[in-house]
Amino acid sequence: MFAYIVRRLLYAIPILIGVNLLTFTLFFVVNSPDDMAASQLGDKYVTPEAIENWKQKNGYDKPLFLNPDVAGLARLTDTIFFDKSVRLFAFDFGRSESGRDITTDVASRMWPSLAVALPTFLVGIGVNICVALMVVMFHGTRLDRGAVFLFVALMSISYLFYIIGGQFLVAKTWRLVPISGFHAEGQVWKFLILPVLVGVVAGIGAGARWYRTLFLEEANQDYVRTARAKGCSELTILFRHILPNALIPILTGVVVLIPSLFMGSLLIESFFGIPGLGSYMLDAINSQDFAIVRSMVFIGSILYILGLLLTDISYTWADPRVRLS
Repeated sequence: MFAYIVRRLLYAIPILIGVNLLTFTLFFVVNSPDDMAASQLGDKYVTPEAIENWKQKNGYDKPLFLNPDVAGLARLTDTIFFDKSVRLFAFDFGRSESGRDITTDVASRMWPSLAVALPTFLVGIGVNICVALMVVMFHGTRLDRGAVFLFVALMSISYLFYIIGGQFLVAKTWRLVPISGFHAEGQVWKFLILPVLVGVVAGIGAGARWYRTLFLEEANQDYVRTARAKGCSELTILFRHILPNALIPILTGVVVLIPSLFMGSLLIESFFGIPGLGSYMLDAINSQDFAIVRSMVFIGSILYILGLLLTDISYTWADPRVRLS
């Protein structure tokens, strides 16, 4: 197991290097520092002097890969590639173009993102699995057909509808919870109920429909027919046979979602005023803060690779027949 984990982590290094190089190419080759300066300054204030001052202020006035004006190792280190790309591997994200320390911002904003995403993740999985199991128990009946119709209808509704509808009904009309905001020093749960509820309800359609498909595939296997022939109840078959044998595809879809726990939800955090990483990323895109966007892309790549590693490891827990070598 240890050798497998080390080997997969080593495999991740060239993947991260590739993502890093691709991101650097998009930001500094396809979109040059002059273009970034022009977009930041605006057409009204774009002059050669203003562009040079902006580049010097943000460290974009150096050569891309090789600096011929210095000697020794500084030829490689005193470059944009080293300052803006290589340093990311040491988790040195530098400063945003507004002057804020990105590492400090990420460390403070990840907790509000986790506070919303983690309960949404856990409650959503539980609700979707329970709903799917109930539908499978009544497979072929009107309840099953009505549930499938409802799942498709829920999937067809825009995510914005759930957010705005939830804010209008639960917060504005019923006045049960605040409509938006996040105060860590107060009763945080009051600000989390509505975002979590919206996230769970919005995901029932796609989640329950997918789990229903997995459970129905297992329900048609020979071991299920054997269990029925032995006189096992439907509840026993669902929870002791179908659910455990469907864990492999469930884990495949679930563990990969782990990066979203840290990265947050762009829409949820923006509409509910939650100072998490999702709103942080969206604000950076709107303000064209390229340093933050590059850092968040790199963090997302690391989390995605760790999610895939956790997926493979969790297979051995879900199915003892799977062995990692």
